[in-house]
Amino acid sequence: MSAIVKPQTQGLTQADVARIRANFPILAERPHGKQLVFLDSAASSQKPVQVIEAMDDYYRRYHANIHRGVYHISELATEAYEEARASIARFIGTPCAAECIYVRNATEGLNLVAYSWGRSNLKRGDAILLTEMEHHSNLVPWQVLAQQTGAQLRFVPVADDGRLDLHDLDNLLDGVRLFAFTAVSNTLGTINPVRDLAARARAAGAVSVVDACQAVPRMPVDVTEWGADFIAFSGHKMLGPTGIGILWGRKALLDAMPPFLTGGGMIGVVELTKSTYADVPARFEAGTPAIAEAVGLAAAVRYLEAVGMERIHQYELSLAGYALERLAQVPAVKLYGPPMSDRTGVISMTVGDIHAHDLASILDSEGVCVRAGHHCNQPLMEKLGVPATARASFYLYNTPDEVDALVSAIEKAKRIFKIA
Repeated sequence: MSAIVKPQTQGLTQADVARIRANFPILAERPHGKQLVFLDSAASSQKPVQVIEAMDDYYRRYHANIHRGVYHISELATEAYEEARASIARFIGTPCAAECIYVRNATEGLNLVAYSWGRSNLKRGDAILLTEMEHHSNLVPWQVLAQQTGAQLRFVPVADDGRLDLHDLDNLLDGVRLFAFTAVSNTLGTINPVRDLAARARAAGAVSVVDACQAVPRMPVDVTEWGADFIAFSGHKMLGPTGIGILWGRKALLDAMPPFLTGGGMIGVVELTKSTYADVPARFEAGTPAIAEAVGLAAAVRYLEAVGMERIHQYELSLAGYALERLAQVPAVKLYGPPMSDRTGVISMTVGDIHAHDLASILDSEGVCVRAGHHCNQPLMEKLGVPATARASFYLYNTPDEVDALVSAIEKAKRIFKIA
């Protein structure tokens, strides 16, 4: 067994990471008396003090409802809310901020497309194409839509190496009206060719819907370059608060879609028996929105932009590559997913016959936080032939030393379960 040297990480220096870590108060916590090693950012990232303070400042100085008040602090809140939308639009490469719809999370964004676009455009005999690696949030809404419209569900298979098997894609796209797929697998870390998939969907006359939850936080994303029709992502995975996400859609498609939720804020004129609806984006933002969360998400975007998304991406790849090397030399560890050339910093594994939950519990006793379970990917788990995996996911505040802590904790679990 050859020795593995800690990597000369790309993108961010050790000094950069030290400064970044100092911005995250939670990293000073010591669960069970051990240094916190947080390796679950694919589920939800930690928050820098800049995000926490931006939300605190909103609540302390200018909390008020938006778009309605003519008094000073309401105008400040409205300005902050819409400036946040403009910041997010710039971050993902769209020149039209109105194409960015605030939702509670990516799940709501995907349901919005299924309910509003899907019910208006799909009928019996049409087909919906998905992949076998989809998160339940990009699977169950289309199952319900198929049941309601009579459309057929089809699936792009996952090959043994963790990549999508695209050999039969043209046939699968025949008769498809909507193709929904993830940009990055939340279980395997697989980076899918979004631009190519969206182009092939368009050539087949299908609308493309991208789950970008694992892409937007950790790599440069330009929706114009991707060429998809709808893209959904959540704020809490990209240093922002919970309770807010974004659905980006092409303006022409959004303009033609009926409302998803109805009530205050999304209307034009209301009479006793009928109403007209506001223009996009207000049409899809009924009721009092998540104003503080929008302020927090804007602060997260500023933070990520200041660090640099390409630098974050390269650093994460360096960490993941080091982790894969180290884990591959631990007997009884089985790794899932494609080679490093086609993946990001999400690593799923099993260790002998230790159940993923037992493994995660032992790792927690060492301060190491990983995710255990099916990761909202039950069909993919069935394809892999396992009930669950343990998943470690890396982000800009992790370090090579934390990879070593993960490996050390796995060795402890093996000793407890007497696995060679």
